[in-house]
Amino acid sequence: MISLADINAAARVLSGHIVDTPCLHSRTLSEITGAQIYLKFENHQFTASFKERGALNKLQSLSDAQKKNGVIAASAGNHAQGVAHHASRLGIPSVIVMPRFTPNVKVDMTQRHGAEVVLFGENFDEAKVHAFELAARRGLSFVHPYDDETVIAGQGTIALEMLAAQPQLDTLCIAVGGGGLISGMATAAKAIKPGIDIVGVETARFPSMYAAIKGTTATFGPSTIAEGIAVREPGKLTRAVVEQLVSDIVLVDEGDIEEAIVMLLEIEKTVVEGAGAVSLAALMRHRERFAGRHVGLVLSGGNIDPLMLAEIIQRGMVRSGRLARVKVELRDLPGALARITSVIADANANIEEVHHQRAFTNLPVQTAEVEFVLKTRNYAHVEEIVQKLSEVGFKARVHHNDA
Repeated sequence: MISLADINAAARVLSGHIVDTPCLHSRTLSEITGAQIYLKFENHQFTASFKERGALNKLQSLSDAQKKNGVIAASAGNHAQGVAHHASRLGIPSVIVMPRFTPNVKVDMTQRHGAEVVLFGENFDEAKVHAFELAARRGLSFVHPYDDETVIAGQGTIALEMLAAQPQLDTLCIAVGGGGLISGMATAAKAIKPGIDIVGVETARFPSMYAAIKGTTATFGPSTIAEGIAVREPGKLTRAVVEQLVSDIVLVDEGDIEEAIVMLLEIEKTVVEGAGAVSLAALMRHRERFAGRHVGLVLSGGNIDPLMLAEIIQRGMVRSGRLARVKVELRDLPGALARITSVIADANANIEEVHHQRAFTNLPVQTAEVEFVLKTRNYAHVEEIVQKLSEVGFKARVHHNDA
């Protein structure tokens, strides 16, 4: 088991080589959640993730011979970039094994940091097995993403910084994949402030640590937008720490994570990936669990594919009623469409798309169905538009995603 002394030693190793990221109070998120929220912006690290803390601490612990031979790591992306960046900076050759479907942005950035990238396997666990085989074959030192005492100590430095900046924190809500982040932070935080509450968060599609702690069998989904914590088997070292120091692990759904990503973008003007948003997602889903507390959240990474982010934003607009589909029936006569668009304009909605349907419908001949995609203010505004259309003789309805 690592100790506070190990984490303090890691902080000295990391000093000057990683960013002491801000830990700031969010007034707006506090008002929304009913807790006092403090955000640790680890997405501001050079590689946009906390992972470089543990990676650098591990690299600096290697012997000169090990550094000369080189290192290898398996990673869905953020650990890869942390290892690649600091290995390159220290003159250590690095090989990174990544699952075949890792987002392109993470693959490109890892290569840009100077690593040799090997794409292998359908998921992290298959990539990890291949990395161990390559390590043995090529004489490389394996840098584990979470189940390593030196890596865990490096991640624990985040808690040192958070409690130094915001000593009033009484709860830490931390993403859990393999468990390196929560193990290091829990060790540091409990040593400094024994009464602090440590809560882990996993996605419902990959509840590996949750199941391990509860003594149940985990069932896994095909994928998750929080691919950074999509781990099927938690670490042995980390599980022991979690069992001893973490009071609870909660689960969040994909929709919760999407909502949290959009909230952080809109409210805090900061970009996070799926795994970086799960702690806020937990507060939104389990508000009663955190009500009235001073809660520290780690925005653990910001490496999200821009196309995925664009899709999540659009879906978020639909979820909040700011993008709506309205279907309207009308007689297929000159001027009918103009009357509808006039009503929509008078209601201060903007038309994004129009689909005019005559053939693929069960409506009578000479009757058409028009689907409008509208930019609106909220759900009440959408209902107002439907009502105004009905008042002038048009049959209109909101077309929901599950219809």
